[in-house]
Amino acid sequence: MAHILVLNAGSSSLKFGLFSAEKTPQPLATGLVERIGGPAHMRLRRADGGSLSDAALPAAQGADHAGALAAAFAQVIQHFPQAQIVAVGHRIVHGGRDFVAPVVLGEREMQALAALVPFAPLHQPHNLAGVRAAMALLPEALQIGCFDTAFHRHHPFVNDTFALPREYYEKGVRRYGFHGLSYDYIAGALAQMAPTLHAGRVVVAHLGNGASMCALLAGRSVASSMGFSALDGLPMGTRSGQLDPGVLLYLMEQEQMSAAQISDLLYRRSGLLGLSGISHDMRSLLASDAPQAREAVDYFCFRIRRELGGLAAALEGLDAVVFTGGIGENAAEIRARTCAGMGWIGIELDAAANQADATVISTPLSRVRVLRIPTNEELVIARAAVALGGAA
Repeated sequence: MAHILVLNAGSSSLKFGLFSAEKTPQPLATGLVERIGGPAHMRLRRADGGSLSDAALPAAQGADHAGALAAAFAQVIQHFPQAQIVAVGHRIVHGGRDFVAPVVLGEREMQALAALVPFAPLHQPHNLAGVRAAMALLPEALQIGCFDTAFHRHHPFVNDTFALPREYYEKGVRRYGFHGLSYDYIAGALAQMAPTLHAGRVVVAHLGNGASMCALLAGRSVASSMGFSALDGLPMGTRSGQLDPGVLLYLMEQEQMSAAQISDLLYRRSGLLGLSGISHDMRSLLASDAPQAREAVDYFCFRIRRELGGLAAALEGLDAVVFTGGIGENAAEIRARTCAGMGWIGIELDAAANQADATVISTPLSRVRVLRIPTNEELVIARAAVALGGAA
């Protein structure tokens, strides 16, 4: 039986999933290798949540992405000996101007994607390392690239540009937007469960360690809180979010910080961690009595409300708001604090439904529907792999 392997390679982690290669792919297992390059550890679970493997990896296997993938593949085959991997679907953060849909990856595509490393230096190299590892381990399988930026590549010019000299726009300095695989899934889910809302004006809040928001008009992205990089917009676990560019000039000129130091500050030491001085994890901040933790959470929710107002203006109205992502799906308090005081825009939250993690968490009288929909980026990738030739 034919199967699809889905990979999401990070700097020190490798998420993976096994799907049946049917017209509607079915998940069979999900796994994670974390702390690659150090004391690596792998977990593998069945689709129903049952544990299949949970153990440390030998140093040789956990040293790099190639070793981690080989270990993950060995576990998949051990528990699913009938699996025949006909395609491997990869999450790739940046597709630039030209990759506007999933593609089969060959050497020409890999070179083009490597040229985009300066646009996403902390994500792209690791995504491509995962592809290279899969090419070496499974040379007969199709390698399918799915891009976080592709869903946003149809933005109108005013949502695609910066007020810089036009030559930089032509060189690729544009507002790309990210988390597109998640927004693609939510758009499809809305089309099935609430077609009237899908046809209207929807803002989706993908809230997690990485966080962004997207304005959907009839299921298509027309604006995003993220711009040229995955730093823009909302504050995140360790990323700054929106920042006055004058701050960067100050850091360079007055603090004498190098590009590498500024990159480390903005990507790894800012956001919720920087504001609180306690943790990047929303669960820890919500459990803390420290005033700095409360202030970090307050800022996070304030920025969501501010972006919501701006995206509603881009849509010229608002019919629904969808919360998704690790925080959006699981933190009822964040949803409640975000929606508090938003009656002026038509939001009236049902406190009991919100606390129960229901799908619809607004009251029947709310002019704007508020929903909680778990995302599934891996399924979007599996579907793309099947569509590009990985069908059974």
